[in-house]
Amino acid sequence: MSRDSVSATLHAPLPGDAHATEENGGGGNGLLWVLVAVAVLFAFLRPRAPMDWLRLVDWQTVGALAGLLTITQGVEKSGMLQATAQRLLARTHNQRSLAMLLTASAAFLSALVTNDVSLFLLVPLTRVLATQAHLPLARLVVLQALAVNAGSALTPIGNPQNLYLWHRSGEGFVAFMGMMAPTVAVMLFWVFVAVWLLVPRTPIELKPQAEAAPVQPRMLALSGLLFIGFVIALDRHWLLAGLGVVFGVFLVSYPRVLRGIDWALLAIIALMFVDLRQLAQLPAVVSLLGHWPITEGWRAYLAAIVTSQFISNVPAAILLDGHVRDLPALAAGVSVGGFGCVLGSLANLIALRLAKLPRGLSEFHRISIPFLVVCAASALLLRLG
Repeated sequence: MSRDSVSATLHAPLPGDAHATEENGGGGNGLLWVLVAVAVLFAFLRPRAPMDWLRLVDWQTVGALAGLLTITQGVEKSGMLQATAQRLLARTHNQRSLAMLLTASAAFLSALVTNDVSLFLLVPLTRVLATQAHLPLARLVVLQALAVNAGSALTPIGNPQNLYLWHRSGEGFVAFMGMMAPTVAVMLFWVFVAVWLLVPRTPIELKPQAEAAPVQPRMLALSGLLFIGFVIALDRHWLLAGLGVVFGVFLVSYPRVLRGIDWALLAIIALMFVDLRQLAQLPAVVSLLGHWPITEGWRAYLAAIVTSQFISNVPAAILLDGHVRDLPALAAGVSVGGFGCVLGSLANLIALRLAKLPRGLSEFHRISIPFLVVCAASALLLRLG
């Protein structure tokens, strides 16, 4: 990732890095209030019936995130992450090696279990690592967000926009992967360049160890079983039943788990659907898309990237599908469009909220926007070549 090529700047501490991020509720709720303000503005400009507002929200996505957030809290409070972090730090001796391991794991897992699930597994672990050692937490989390956006683009099941476009394409599973492979290779190349540039080979310095909380095997096993059951419930479209079991079990067994859920993140995701779907429905937006020459080629690719910056890549894929005939260009564009602005992909928001980073948005954009420019240009050159 192109990052400031001056190595001294790259290795200087970022304001959002490091040790004290745990105390801050992280990421702030500034975005939440912006989304609330936009929703209020739409309520005055384009009044709707209350049920119409509720229909704007993708409750399947919000519900799935609620269940995963709850189960993640169970894993974290079981003490397993702390124990895993200690073992990992005992075997990894410099920051770059640790960053490479975490980033590669994020990219690999995202292709198999989707981008958001891989973040739910790795970002809490990274946050715990930063409580046990002096690490550039902001950089590690942003790199993981970039990695899951890149890795998840490879497979039809890696992210929602791929799943949608895969069904629309009529391609087989392997054929779709072949279509995405060149773009994914470019993205992953720049992700690992980013790791090399942003994270020095500084020896890992451990912090004084506080009294470690004992691992609670029963809570860990319960969380693991609930995770498997909840994923099965989502696959079979039994969302309400799955949520009822997850919340009910924790309410009876470990109620403190429910108190640790980031309800603000769920509100942000719901409001994003409300605001961005209304933005995409504006007559001016629909008219503009109808007049743009974006049916195929590099124009379709760039239109997908630009649109993703404003309404996120999943809505962008759905919106542009009616105007773009070049599906490979559209798929590549919405994948690359997950970089740049934090709204480009829901995974970006999830990563920042899970990490509880102060000033997380500004730190994310310091890295992600230059990454988008370099990655978009490289993938475009590949397509033109």
